Amino acid sequence: MKNNHIQALTNNFEAHANKTPDGVEFWLARDLQHLLDYTKWDNFQSVISKAKTACEMSGEEIFNHFADVGKTIQMPKGAEKEIPDLMLTRYACYLVAQNGDPRKEKIAFAQRYFATQTRRAELIEQQMLEFERVQARNKLKATEKELSQVIFEQTGSNQNFAVIRSKGDTALFGKTTQQMKNKWGVINKPLADFMPTILLKAKDFATEITIFNAKENKMKTESQISKEHITNNQTVRKTLLSRGIVPENLKPEEDISKIERKLISEDKKSLKNPDKL
Repeated sequence: MKNNHIQALTNNFEAHANKTPDGVEFWLARDLQHLLDYTKWDNFQSVISKAKTACEMSGEEIFNHFADVGKTIQMPKGAEKEIPDLMLTRYACYLVAQNGDPRKEKIAFAQRYFATQTRRAELIEQQMLEFERVQARNKLKATEKELSQVIFEQTGSNQNFAVIRSKGDTALFGKTTQQMKNKWGVINKPLADFMPTILLKAKDFATEITIFNAKENKMKTESQISKEHITNNQTVRKTLLSRGIVPENLKPEEDISKIERKLISEDKKSLKNPDKL
């Protein structure tokens, strides 16, 4: 996500912020609904309900962060109608975003935005990039788990899954998994934990294709699926090379587990003793 896009999202969220007479920042739920791309109020209310439960479980009083208010809207022919709304503190907004789908760009942004006390777009951008990488790693784990299950269901065994995955690495990097670990200085950790986001997504894409074709073509042997996986990784590699990206020449990034711990720690610090209405 580019900095100018981050800045545009930041400006949009800030433009909808309000303040109580005591200076406590809050957002109206009806505004937040649209900021998070929810089209139906009823659907958004179910997310708010989950957020209230999370608020209570965190030891905070719900009424300190979710305050019922009315909102007047214009109707046809000059009529007016009052509809229910809520005042949401920054903490409440964070909890609402946490209960949304982080694969949606605006929800993923909101999770970082409302967890961050500072308004510097650069800091939000850095956290968004780290968050995106964590998401990509978790997505790859889930996809590889699905592939392992597909192999088991269609061949009766997945004992060679690690070998098949390693062959995919060799096809993508032009080097074996161990050779890449040696190059990146990775010891006793999965190679993927140090991959840049672009490579995590590349591996995930190749694996998704393998899953699709294995199912579609009803592959019954590990050798068939292995060959398919190698072909898909080779194809993804060619695409990367055609765009000037040489997988084995990219630099490793920080251990993903450290990034996850850092993001969790920053969230806890930012959300400690949240402002109340």
